[in-house]
Amino acid sequence: MGVATTTVRAVNGSTARWAGVSEDGTVFSAAGVWPLLAHLVDGAEGAARAELAQALGLPAGQARHAARELLAAMGDMRGLATALGLWTKRTLELRHEWEAELPADTHGVLTGDPVADHRALDAWTVKRTGGLIDRMPVTLTEDTPLVLASALTMRTQWLSPFHEVELETAYEPWATKPRLGLQRSSAVLDRVGVTDTRGGYVTELKVLGNNALDVHLLLGEEGMKPGQVLGAGVDILAGRHPVVPGPRLPYGNVGPGLLVEKVRCTRPAPPSLDVTTVAYDMNASHDLLKLHRLFGLTTARDISRGHFPGISDFPLAIGSAEQNTMAKFGALGFEAAAVTAFGAVAGGLPDLRYVTTRISATFDRPFGFLAVHRHTRLVLTAGWVTDPLPCPEHGWEDEW
Repeated sequence: MGVATTTVRAVNGSTARWAGVSEDGTVFSAAGVWPLLAHLVDGAEGAARAELAQALGLPAGQARHAARELLAAMGDMRGLATALGLWTKRTLELRHEWEAELPADTHGVLTGDPVADHRALDAWTVKRTGGLIDRMPVTLTEDTPLVLASALTMRTQWLSPFHEVELETAYEPWATKPRLGLQRSSAVLDRVGVTDTRGGYVTELKVLGNNALDVHLLLGEEGMKPGQVLGAGVDILAGRHPVVPGPRLPYGNVGPGLLVEKVRCTRPAPPSLDVTTVAYDMNASHDLLKLHRLFGLTTARDISRGHFPGISDFPLAIGSAEQNTMAKFGALGFEAAAVTAFGAVAGGLPDLRYVTTRISATFDRPFGFLAVHRHTRLVLTAGWVTDPLPCPEHGWEDEW
């Protein structure tokens, strides 16, 4: 099953807006939040419905169908697993029309025992993320009537692996201790390119996975903010920023971290793309209610009255909205996971006689990344890398 271009643009737009309010090292998944908001808007009324629809980027009446289509499409993508979960107290009656639109085997029960209920929700989280995340990010009380959650997990192996090295960098925060660098060389030059944005030039490198799940590394000019760099990556996916690919780049320092030069070699050789980046393993937690305007939850968090009569006659408001995320980029591949929950409340010198072209792409200071489904251009997770992994103390060992 495919996913509509309008839905991809809506989800990716949410990614760009979230990136715009992000600072320092982080990882997040708008694709994990968006389907939950779409299910909520279908049962909302008044200002809550209008705010949620604006945050979604689609009319309220279209959002839930788009969410079902999106979840089904992601479920068909190799290397990607998604799940939706709903838990309610036995005394909470849901509207049949709203409940009927949920995937099969979605609905569970809240017993009213916060410890036992959290244990069950954590078990669901571990199962649905393959152990990458072990706790459901939700606040439970004895009176919590409803929890709506999503899980998203992606894994891919690189078509062309890296090898591990000690990173050499002039960026002082990373140079204070040995960092785990990754290097590889390829004759495929169009994996890298440069785009000119309003905020400055951005270098994009596509690291391709073996199941059409790729990671795009994005390095902006020094001083550019995470939102500017990641936003440029989303604009590239949408075709709003043209990219000058590697084979068309002139000689010289042509973009952030990007050098194109003629080099001498001992025998005839094709042009090459030499990449240096870093390994990272990141975790982040997000309180979505602190970003209530971004996610259309300003009115919905007002617990003085209900906002979702299309879900239940019982007055419901959003008491908690959180996401736990992780991303791991290594020599052999990449994996990421996100669980989102809404809780309702009340080296020598040889004979160099030949010349070839070498492009060197170096990501040795903070940069952004987008984990993307190649065919739909849907962004699954995004992040900003500020703290690469240290070098291992005892030799080089694969992470995978």
